[in-house]
Amino acid sequence: MIMIFTGNGKGKTTAALGQAIRALGQNKKAVVIQFIKGPWISGEDYFVKNSAVKNLKIIKTGKGFVKIAGDKLPFSEHRKAAKNGLILAEKMIKKKNDLIILDEVNNAVDLKLISANDVLKILNNLPGEKDVILTGRNAPKSFIRKADLVTEMKEIKHPFQKDKHSMKKGIEY
Repeated sequence: MIMIFTGNGKGKTTAALGQAIRALGQNKKAVVIQFIKGPWISGEDYFVKNSAVKNLKIIKTGKGFVKIAGDKLPFSEHRKAAKNGLILAEKMIKKKNDLIILDEVNNAVDLKLISANDVLKILNNLPGEKDVILTGRNAPKSFIRKADLVTEMKEIKHPFQKDKHSMKKGIEY
């Protein structure tokens, strides 16, 4: 099954992680590949590191935000990181993972770090017993057509509207 969590509202990664917890509860293995999120540590990283959870991996392949929030890396480094993430995704699908979450992959395509066609090539070879979640804003129409389930998160109100620097620990990261 291919699932997409997209839209401009908060909750895409959170929903995907909730789905991972549900899978873990059924003795399944899950891996999260984060395409944009960079070297900073988030709540989910601390959770995996400090808990007894054995069947969940979070792998950061991204180098951080692209062209915003003080990003000074060359675009080529972000592109290389995203391409490496896609190679890793293909490997993780072939391994004994039941749920593979490609976190912020939609953003990586929207930013032209990787192509939608390259992602679709992987999805077209998806074994029937595997589940994949694609998260991020601006999911390409080709992903939406391919997916079995699509949920759009719509922002109604967010603290960022008042203060662009209002990231709250445990809520945003």
